[in-house]
Amino acid sequence: MSKQLKLIVGLGNPESEYTETRHNAGFWFVDILAEKLSLHYTHDKKFQSELCRYQNKAIDCWLCKPQTYMNESGTAIQALMNYYKIPINQILVVHDEIDLDVGNLRFKTAGGHGGNNGIRDIINKVGKQNFSRLRIGVGHPGDPDKVVSYVLSRPDYDDRANIRNSINTVVDEYKKLFDGEIQELMNQNNKRNKID
Repeated sequence: MSKQLKLIVGLGNPESEYTETRHNAGFWFVDILAEKLSLHYTHDKKFQSELCRYQNKAIDCWLCKPQTYMNESGTAIQALMNYYKIPINQILVVHDEIDLDVGNLRFKTAGGHGGNNGIRDIINKVGKQNFSRLRIGVGHPGDPDKVVSYVLSRPDYDDRANIRNSINTVVDEYKKLFDGEIQELMNQNNKRNKID
């Protein structure tokens, strides 16, 4: 049986100039999820995060947007884990992924940082790699020297719509998401995006 999620963290950069950039796709995810559930974020200085909490009889899960920069994302997660006694295997971290086509999603339950500075910092701070990740495909610029400027720029209208539509395929099934049945949601999404 899948582990129910207790913490969903979207990765991004907090300044308004980054709001619409590809690197903030993790923020987009938790924002869309919060909107779906009619939740509102509040700033919590103790956890250096924007936080909201979804609770019902069966679910109790925090949504988090760290307000540190991406490369210090582990600070907020470590603090939340310690304070609320959240097991590492009941955390989902959502982030952008340049090695996936735009709008494709991939789920993994553990592993290395794959070059993502946010994931790298989380691994370093919590000392473990066995947390789940949801990777949101934003595409690749085709030139390694252009990666930084690419992820820190805004996608065009079609790419943004594709990314948001993919996020919605997961958010619309939020009960499965909170119950940890994420691989099934990925299969649905990637079947939709499959190119014949």
